[in-house]
Amino acid sequence: MTTLQEAQASIRRVLRDHGRLTTDPEKLPADADLAQCGMTSNARVNVMLALEGEFEVEFPEYMVRRNVFRSIASIERALRELIAD
Repeated sequence: MTTLQEAQASIRRVLRDHGRLTTDPEKLPADADLAQCGMTSNARVNVMLALEGEFEVEFPEYMVRRNVFRSIASIERALRELIAD
């Protein structure tokens, strides 16, 4: 994966385009709770699919959980795990 800053920039772009957040993802701290920022379960699925396309990965069933998509930081950790495999 690219640098942490590049990965987070890509994640923020996906969140902006698919997350339906009430707050601009560029202004969110990496550990901000995305559900509290307006991301619904439907938007979470859209974000997951967009991330799969962006990073050319597939989230396994055990990762399709709210806690994986809780924050920018948790998404970035999951992506690093997937890419390392």
